[in-house]
Amino acid sequence: MSLTVKKGDITRVVCDAVVNPANSLGYMGGGVAGVIKRVGGLEIEKEAVSKAPIPVGSAVATTAGLLPCRFVIHAPTMEKPAMRTSVEKVRRATRAAFVVAKKLGLKSIAFPGMGTGVGGVDTRDAARVMVDVAREYLGDFDEIVFVDVNEDMVDAWREEVSRL
Repeated sequence: MSLTVKKGDITRVVCDAVVNPANSLGYMGGGVAGVIKRVGGLEIEKEAVSKAPIPVGSAVATTAGLLPCRFVIHAPTMEKPAMRTSVEKVRRATRAAFVVAKKLGLKSIAFPGMGTGVGGVDTRDAARVMVDVAREYLGDFDEIVFVDVNEDMVDAWREEVSRL
């Protein structure tokens, strides 16, 4: 099992699933969701919306469209688009993504920073809870990747992972 942290574009990660820090309605307008939709295709959002509402603390898998992975796992950190969120909702969304990936029998999963954009959660707080949850699933996956374009997010994950 490996836990990897890197700076980069989640839409370029080759893995079984990438995680979208979604909203409960499934709309993919801005932030990471918007990038996933632009690169992967409109069908990702269309399928996510068809599965809505997706409560915070749960997650759904959809097609990955043109992305180099099999699925996008939509794990809401907020109820409506562009809402502020909390560290606890980031924890619940991260866990929900792992639960869905495990149910699907996936072996590799990539996460961006969860709740750190419009959600307003501090990168250090998000990193702490995301790594805490990932620790629970280390034996279930061959590879867990934390990837973000934000250097502060990457540095925060590296600090947390160094404590494992």
